[in-house]
Parts: sequence; structure tokens; C-alpha cells
Amino acid sequence: MPGRGRSDDTGEWPGASRRGPVKSAVPSNVVSLVRRCSRTACGRPAVATLTYVYADSTAVLGPLATYAEPHCYDLCAEHSERLTAPRGWDVVRLTDGSAPSRPTGDDLEALANAVREAARPPERAAGAGGAGQGGSTPGETRRGHLRVLRSPDS
Repeated sequence: MPGRGRSDDTGEWPGASRRGPVKSAVPSNVVSLVRRCSRTACGRPAVATLTYVYADSTAVLGPLATYAEPHCYDLCAEHSERLTAPRGWDVVRLTDGSAPSRPTGDDLEALANAVREAARPPERAAGAGGAGQGGSTPGETRRGHLRVLRSPDS
């Protein structure tokens, strides 16, 4: 059919081969090892994965998933920090635990108290432990910061 874009002698589309489709100049099976941000026109590497839980009206933003899932969105650092959810939705931000968290004053104080108590001689720790902790229950032995509770059978 002349004028319709098909070849006159074979009836096939131009460039088509009887062995299969025309090979592209760029192989399509080459995949980048770095996953990119899913946002339009952003080519930065992805660092987080966004998943929507529609039943709970929740957007969950967590560490980059091991595998790319069809209903999840990979986001770069900038887009994951600026993420907002629709009105009425909650955003849950999960941390992967790889980044060291800074200790708070309460954490440091608790650690110092635990070290002080563990360093006390056993006779002082037994005497001070009962009074400092509001008393001990019968059948309870205190060693440092740990307590051994006796079973009611013994």
C-alpha cells in the first residue's frame, strides 16, 4: 500500500526484519548499577524508598530498599528531606540504624551511673542498692545493676 509507511514488495514496516525486530544502537539490557531518584528530571542517586500505605493514609519513608519494587519510589537525599504527605496523611520516617546517633545527656548520665554502681564493692552495693532503689522484694538478689529473681518454688 503506497503512502501508508509500508514497503511495497514485502508488506512489512520499513526496517523490520523477518528474524525479529530491528536491534537498537544502544542495548536495552544495560542497567545502571546506581538507582536514581524517581522524581521527574532528577538524576541524583537514590538514598531512600517511599511507600504509600493507602489503608492507613500513611507515607513510609525508609532506607533504600534492596530491590526496586513497582509500587515504591526511590528518592534522593534532597527529595526525601523535603517530602510532605497529602493533607490528613501521616509520614513515618524510618532510620536504618547505620548512622551513629548522638548520645543525649540522659544516656550519658545513665551510663555513668551504671559504671559507678558496677565499680562499688559488693558489700556496699548490697546495702546501698536496697535503699537507693526503693527497697528490694523478698527473694531478690542484687548484683551490680542486675537483679536475680528467685522463683516462687524455691
